[in-house]
Order: sequence, then C-alpha cells, then structure tokens
Amino acid sequence: KKPNSDKVLKFDTYKCGNCSGFTMVLWSSSEHGFGRGLHSFRVLPYPLKINDSPEYLPNAVGRSWLQTQKSIESESWDAAAVMARTAMQTALKDNSAKGDRLVDQIDDLAERGILPPLMKDWAHEVRLLGNEGTHAEPDSEGVNPNDVRDASEFLDYLLEYLYRLPKVINEYRERHSQNEDSTKE
Repeated sequence: KKPNSDKVLKFDTYKCGNCSGFTMVLWSSSEHGFGRGLHSFRVLPYPLKINDSPEYLPNAVGRSWLQTQKSIESESWDAAAVMARTAMQTALKDNSAKGDRLVDQIDDLAERGILPPLMKDWAHEVRLLGNEGTHAEPDSEGVNPNDVRDASEFLDYLLEYLYRLPKVINEYRERHSQNEDSTKE
C-alpha cells in the first residue's frame, strides 16, 4: 500500500493453458479520477512469443520493433541489432530528427532537448551495435547476444519515452481539464 494514499499494488498468478507455465500480473487501480479504473499492469515473465507491436507505435516503427523481437526469439543476433538500429532511426525521424546520418539525427534531438544525455549516449551505442551487424568484417564473430538484449531493452525505453509517455500525459491532462470544466458548471 502506498503510505499517503489508498493506492495498492496487487498481484495475481495465472497458469497458461497451453504450456502450463506460470505468470504473475502486477497491477494497481487508479488513485484519482472517476470509477477508479486500472492504473497499470505488468506481466512477468514477459511473453516468450511476441506477435504484435505495442499499439502506441506508428506502423513503420512497430514493424521494425517487431522484427527486432522476432530476430531475438530466433537468436539471429546480427539481424536483431540491425533491426533495433532501424527501429530507433525510424522513431527519431518520426520525431523530426534532422540530418542524413543516424549519428546526426541522434545529436540533433539531444541538442534540442528531446533526448536526455543518457538516452543520447545509449542511442549511439545502439547505432554502433547496428553498424557492427550491418558492416561486419570477414573475420567477425558477430554481435554479442547480451549486447543485443541490452539494445532491445533500451529501444523499449526509448519508444516508451517518445510515444507512450506523451500519450499518457496528454490523456491525463485531458481528464483533468474535463474535471475542471465539470466543476465550473
């Protein structure tokens, strides 16, 4: 229970009807607003098979993100690194990044304050990892699977930051402006 409110973090466990594996769902109801609906939830462990991209992603970004996940599932590490880089670049362009090269696009969004310094640094790491997968040397052993998993996790945070978080904030603001309007009447 959150000490200064009625908000409580709850969890349920479920057994999969197909594989008999167990999952845990962490969830909480809304603290504010009408009807006290669902605030958020997380399923652990994350699903092993991913068939769709998150609904808040534009099609081109979602397609590249999904190909990244499918490449990780099949342990195609070089392909996953390249697709993570592609998804990131598509998202940056969709957020008005300027420049012809990815390095310039990352720096542009960072200079304009859209990407915080830590995200800028990680974006360059994903760029370099994708380059390693794209421009492999003949004696290359390929990209490190752990690096690809880290890049994919960063990509999830970046896409959450660029797409989902602004959507949630706008919904919050709309809800509060409606509440204020109804209070004035």
